[in-house]
Amino acid sequence: MKKSTSLTLVITLLTGASFAAEKKRVIVCTVTTGFRHAPAIAQAEKTLERLARESADFEIVEWARQPEGKVPQRPRKPKDLKPDANDEEKTRHAEELKKYEAAMAKFTPEAGAKDTFDFAVKKSLSVLSPEHLRAERIDGVIFADTTGDLPLPDKEGFIKWIEDGHAFMGMHSASDTFHGFKGYGEMLQGEFARHGKQVPADLVAGDTSHPANAGIGSKWDIKQEEMYEMKPGTHDRSKVHVIWFLKHPPQEPGKAEYAAVSWCRMAGKGRVFYTSLGHRDDLWNDDPAMPGRINPPETAKQYQAHILGGIKWALGLAKGEATPNPEVK
Repeated sequence: MKKSTSLTLVITLLTGASFAAEKKRVIVCTVTTGFRHAPAIAQAEKTLERLARESADFEIVEWARQPEGKVPQRPRKPKDLKPDANDEEKTRHAEELKKYEAAMAKFTPEAGAKDTFDFAVKKSLSVLSPEHLRAERIDGVIFADTTGDLPLPDKEGFIKWIEDGHAFMGMHSASDTFHGFKGYGEMLQGEFARHGKQVPADLVAGDTSHPANAGIGSKWDIKQEEMYEMKPGTHDRSKVHVIWFLKHPPQEPGKAEYAAVSWCRMAGKGRVFYTSLGHRDDLWNDDPAMPGRINPPETAKQYQAHILGGIKWALGLAKGEATPNPEVK
């Protein structure tokens, strides 16, 4: 028996044969209970599916998707104006408020339909119960453009599962999810506050060697994107490793001030990656013939490489720092 084992080892070493490592197992969630930007979510699902299919390292084994069928959604009230809002912002806010009030006057939810829909949402999200995640040996969960207070089976248990050594990866409105759930906010270290009109984004790298930098370099200019502003007190730079940021608020390019865009961190033993980018369809999709394209295909490829690097880092498939770097300016 020992001779046979030794012979097998020698043959393996000589031929270069080896056992393939098991792929990391991932669940993707694109459920929304708040605002839903359906076109971007559709592109996100296709892109994530392709990236996983082309990767030899991880696979999407399950999805938590929005149930079919439309239920009347309560109109979303515009965010309050900032104290220092300019005349243009005040005019735009007044127009948005007028549209909201008109929409609310017509809003008539169907209780029965909503109950059925809510049940279907809970069923879809059942794959994120701690028991299921452990039973299916899930390594990480992706929240792609999720919004609202998702009815997870066990929210606290989900955060505990991450902290026990698993991966969480969030894109764009993952920070517009679970407002008021302290555990989620502390895990993510960023809660969406507002956004203005879509603008050019002159991003600065906080770490050029991180996998989520994707070899883009020290600067990354995006032609147009919906740039988020985080709620004060929810993003602690002493607790995150900044990957991309702005040197000014998105709507105020002349004002010198740090604005968070993408970061990673350790949550207990778990790895967390987040990027606020991912609103525009043409960031997810690199097809040159895509209608309405503003960002060139090259930028979309960079974005795909950005999220792929973040995913691989969170799953432990790529090396990168997670030490907080508040000194980066």
